[in-house]
Amino acid sequence: MLSYTIKDIARTSGGFAMLAVDQREAMRNMFASAGIKRPISDQVLTDFKVKAAQILSPYASAVLVDNQFCYKQIVEQKAISPQSSMIVAMDKFIPGNGIPVDKVELDKEINPHEVRSNGGKALKLLVLWREDEDSNQRLDMVNDFIKTCRSAGLVSIIEPVVRPPRIGDKFDREKALIDAAKELGDCGADLYKGEMPLFGKGESSKLLDATKALNDQINMPWVILSSGIDPNLFCRSVRIAMQAGASGFLAGRAVWSSVIGLPDTELMLKDISAPRLQHLAHIVDEMMSSK
Repeated sequence: MLSYTIKDIARTSGGFAMLAVDQREAMRNMFASAGIKRPISDQVLTDFKVKAAQILSPYASAVLVDNQFCYKQIVEQKAISPQSSMIVAMDKFIPGNGIPVDKVELDKEINPHEVRSNGGKALKLLVLWREDEDSNQRLDMVNDFIKTCRSAGLVSIIEPVVRPPRIGDKFDREKALIDAAKELGDCGADLYKGEMPLFGKGESSKLLDATKALNDQINMPWVILSSGIDPNLFCRSVRIAMQAGASGFLAGRAVWSSVIGLPDTELMLKDISAPRLQHLAHIVDEMMSSK
């Protein structure tokens, strides 16, 4: 069995322009924030995810889907374009303390060999990083995940996301980003999906320095996510991250969050989200050509 490599989820330029539709309760909250008055059913989320995959996947090098709401439906409906590749999230979100994702476990319902037979080429794992939690437990979970991916010849993508400590109220996010990268940036995964320093805000020179400091700790190809970044700043964030050493993005909110709750979702995805994703992909190709 041949193993997939990161080239199988990349553009011909070698860069990554990947779309995420694996948000779960966070997406339900986005619909609620958009003013949807009726109860937001699981089907509302599934329909949006499948439609987004159908319309946007021709412009994405890969699409990240979740098991809870859309993996099976996307496979059944062949929603992802042959020009793109499927990534399946292997993280099970456990709510608690008033937040949708308080802990993460490996989703044992995901069969990596079945993912591969369904056309998937990669798996992704969210890793919550808190300075006062056991690093060995995190590393054990990441190592189990990497072994699982390798057993099926799938690409392994880890997504460290920093959180405030459980005890105390002191939280230096920028330091935590570096510390998380020191711990997980050389773990043997194929791709690192990281948060953008400074939330993509501030002067370009300071943002570039901060992102270079993060890049120095990551010993594998890496991409940025868009959660927490103003969508209007995401294009600049991609450019700066790639200037610092990143190879693209794996993002959802920056592409489609502005159309949630609007009438005629299909048209909005075509008119607003598709051009945005195409522009981001062009930035990735342009930056790769300058490396």
